[in-house]
Amino acid sequence: MLNSNLLRKLDMQDLMVFIAVYEQRSVTEVSETLCVSQSTVSYCLKKLRTGFEDVLFINTRAGMRPTCKASTMYTHVLKILESINLCHAVAPTFDPTLQPATFNICAPEYFEQLILPRLLKRIDLADWPVMVNMHKFETDIPAEALRDGSLDLVICFGPSFHRNHTDFKSRMLLEDDLVCVFDKRAAPREPRLSLQAFTERRHVFPTPWTSATNMVDGWLAQQAQKRQIVARSNSYGAALKMIAGTDFIVTLPRRIQQLLASDAIFSHCEAPNGLPGFTLDMQWSQHADQDGANAWLREQVVQACFEREAA
Repeated sequence: MLNSNLLRKLDMQDLMVFIAVYEQRSVTEVSETLCVSQSTVSYCLKKLRTGFEDVLFINTRAGMRPTCKASTMYTHVLKILESINLCHAVAPTFDPTLQPATFNICAPEYFEQLILPRLLKRIDLADWPVMVNMHKFETDIPAEALRDGSLDLVICFGPSFHRNHTDFKSRMLLEDDLVCVFDKRAAPREPRLSLQAFTERRHVFPTPWTSATNMVDGWLAQQAQKRQIVARSNSYGAALKMIAGTDFIVTLPRRIQQLLASDAIFSHCEAPNGLPGFTLDMQWSQHADQDGANAWLREQVVQACFEREAA
């Protein structure tokens, strides 16, 4: 039993944040390492401080200095996380070196651009005989294919963009937000577009999945606004080519903008205030939850997400 009811409000992410802040002493670095926002890290620290009734970390010029209580807690929290991992490891183990394996993942382009290259690099460096087949994400989560084993994992956007299936397991992989990208010669001077300036521009719309609605137009409708879309593209790269040499605008995930939008050609600014961000989530079926190969694949995807972009 717990000594305090306040401890019931803590979760695994809070404990991971505690360990990361203790080891790295920087909220910014922890945010990048765990692929969460700085506000999420701050919120976890607030919960930890309330739960353990101690400030835990003091912000100094040299970084986040742990208190005496935090230093005492460190080894205990490490053991808690190690114990959780041991519980997870009860599932039959999978050794990719013993036999070739093929995995089927359904995901949007966002995953293929950002995470898949790092996942394949891990597989290549370890010389595992593993093949990854990618399936394009269509209108909604391919539930039956996930249930019958045709797909091992589904990667999708969240929260609440797709129908909820109670028999599926889910894990958030990372958070991101949206930025406005322009041809450098047509970029506005202001660091953030107003809602009026945003709707007055003509837009190229990259479609990450086949759907009548999307996060941008859904939000605009709530503001009783709409934008003029001059073209739709099947990929982020094609959308960027379409705005080159024009005054068009494309709204991209920040991580995609950083990866694909060359500073020599494109410029960007912040999206209008209130435009929501999103998460990238991983889903799998309950029957695959204890499958050793599926558990191994999920762990590789998580590790690929946690790794920093190569310099």
